[in-house]
Amino acid sequence: MAGYDLIGDVHGCGATLVTLLETLGYREQRGVYRHPQRKVIFLGDLIDRGPRIRLAVTVARRMVEEGEAYIVMGNHEHNALAYMHPAPPGSHKRWLREHTPRHNRIMENTLAQYQDYTNEWDDTLAWFKTLPLFLEIDGIRVVHACWDDGLIEQLKQRLPDGRMDTRFLIESTDPGTQAYRIIDRLTRGANIPLPGGIAIHSGDGYTRQSFRAHFWAANPTRWGDVVFQPDNLPGDLETRLLTENERQRLSYYGPEQPPLFIGHYWCEGIPALPAPNIACLDYSAVKYGRLVAYRWDGETQLNADNFVWVQVIKEERSNANLYGNDFY
Repeated sequence: MAGYDLIGDVHGCGATLVTLLETLGYREQRGVYRHPQRKVIFLGDLIDRGPRIRLAVTVARRMVEEGEAYIVMGNHEHNALAYMHPAPPGSHKRWLREHTPRHNRIMENTLAQYQDYTNEWDDTLAWFKTLPLFLEIDGIRVVHACWDDGLIEQLKQRLPDGRMDTRFLIESTDPGTQAYRIIDRLTRGANIPLPGGIAIHSGDGYTRQSFRAHFWAANPTRWGDVVFQPDNLPGDLETRLLTENERQRLSYYGPEQPPLFIGHYWCEGIPALPAPNIACLDYSAVKYGRLVAYRWDGETQLNADNFVWVQVIKEERSNANLYGNDFY
């Protein structure tokens, strides 16, 4: 095998995923996309928001089950599992992830597209539960949002293959638990709360009271040293000093560690490396940005020339050749 093609957050852009796979030299054979010398690693967040969610899941799942790809769980797969799972008896809530207007909106497109395929949706949820939270393979590391050595070691002690069981899923929705800390950091990364009364009105239509912080600054002192999202911090908050408590909230991934691939952070523009040994592959595909891959061929020093991407058009074209009967 020549190497791996790591693919960022698809978010239901299924036809664009097919285009990217074909651009990378994968060809559909008996309902599965294959390459004679390479395999794919998906970084999670296959679902929600986009127009071809079932297609995205079907393409990725068939590749994984046929040994043509690997995948890690994203926060949206975890969200779906918790959203659809009843809370345990005696709980103050009905579902592990409450059906609030915000959560309903996030799940809206996925539930609508599976509405007439309830058995398929149930089966898809069962598959989501088998997805590992991280991968270490052939000298590279893969996680959806943030690699935290301490939390991953705790996860290995509890679940050596990094895959959730029902007990872990239930626990992962309780903020006071180990499982919550693991899921939150690995699939959502670190978030720093904004001062009271200040919010970010994001380009994806959501209002947020915190910002996403990265984990590769060795000695950050200001908020601007760690902010990692397309939305600017309001006012002069980039110059605000990190408190000791905020610094303690952050993970750290040093330059001496193996190459790491992440998604999650909806970057914009031309793909670039945020650190010499880290590649973020989420370039806002569902916001009509780019669906991005990195072609890894064994290098320990990552190279921005190895990014491959396709532009996502506003309306994915309904080309039957891209998702014919073999996929349904």
